[in-house]
Amino acid sequence: MTRRQVLAAASTCRAPHGATWHVLTDHQEWNESPLALPEDPAAWYQLAAAGGWQAVVADTTHSVADDIVSARHTGSPSLSAAWCALPFAVPVLCAPATGPGVHALQTAVQAATAEGLPLHRAVVALAATADGRLPAPVRAAATMLQSRVAAVIDVPHDPHIRSHGMRDAARLKPRVSEVGAELARAVLASAHGTWGEPLPPAPVPATVVARTAADLPST
Repeated sequence: MTRRQVLAAASTCRAPHGATWHVLTDHQEWNESPLALPEDPAAWYQLAAAGGWQAVVADTTHSVADDIVSARHTGSPSLSAAWCALPFAVPVLCAPATGPGVHALQTAVQAATAEGLPLHRAVVALAATADGRLPAPVRAAATMLQSRVAAVIDVPHDPHIRSHGMRDAARLKPRVSEVGAELARAVLASAHGTWGEPLPPAPVPATVVARTAADLPST
């Protein structure tokens, strides 16, 4: 695909402070079955390079702990490790700010540590599920994680996101927008702390050439 085709496939969304985002989405309702998409992180890096974006947020849904344990059990590389191996990639571990949520997060951190993943440059986002003070187990877990990751960010609850996603970012609570900027700064600081400031140019992946039947070996 050409850069023009990639950009034409992206939706342009309004962001706070007059900025814009390009979003690649299937435009389906939340209750629709997900599309069959490539799992290989290199495919998404290729797409990002084709689009010419300086920064890309890849929102994945796989469970880090399950992914690492399954990969070790089968003897295959984990997707988590493949994402972390991409140039200038900063992993953001997301969990609900609840007792079970931080317990799952701690399990993922232990698995990632055993696997040797770069937790020192990871950022943790704890998303509140309701208004009010975070539960004591969540605050304790956040304190323990501070020394193991680059940053821990508390994301406040905003019912607008749950109802409408990010389709109208201008209606987010001011505090949510502030924390979003804080999260972005933490990711950028982690990247600068690892690879230097300014960041060196990212390598451009080679173009994938579609093979025809004539290119395939005969049987």
